[in-house]
Amino acid sequence: MFINTGHRNLMVDTFIANANVDDLRSIVRSLLATNSPGLASSFTNAARSRLGQTDSKTCVNPYALFTHQSPTMYAAPTQYLHDVLIRARALYGAGMGFASLKVLTSIVRASVGLQWDEDSDLATLFAFIDADIGQAIQSSKEEIEGGRVGDWGAARETIDDLRRVVKESKKDVQTWGGEFPFEGTISSLEYWKI
Repeated sequence: MFINTGHRNLMVDTFIANANVDDLRSIVRSLLATNSPGLASSFTNAARSRLGQTDSKTCVNPYALFTHQSPTMYAAPTQYLHDVLIRARALYGAGMGFASLKVLTSIVRASVGLQWDEDSDLATLFAFIDADIGQAIQSSKEEIEGGRVGDWGAARETIDDLRRVVKESKKDVQTWGGEFPFEGTISSLEYWKI
């Protein structure tokens, strides 16, 4: 018996193409919450596949992440930085922690040499980035537990690079007397060995 699903799929595709982002988010969350855990697993597999094809290897332009504000010359975040953070969060949320850590490490690396006011938007954003790194580390651990790490050498290098960059950032911030924003990252990395 043949069932014609073409018309139904066309209607669903038309809806997806025309629905707003908030409606789609709500629908996806509802589907994932009210169906079997297998659906959530299939969803994250599809998300990893898509992100792996589109942007997990995209390089971050470190020169576009921050701008300097006159007359203080303190650094400030750009819209590009916010866009990069969205990408990093999508990666670790889909279970691609190591790919996300590469993106987040590039942000920390680009912050070396900058100064910011402790009450600025950038200082607040760095606190969020510190938390994002903690989430990406957790996602990386789950990636390991799930057997999805294809290149252990690259995974170790990602963590070693993050360790080096965070230490470099801490030394840099100490030179100008600022408050180091990545203490949570240091704590998360302290005992993690892969």
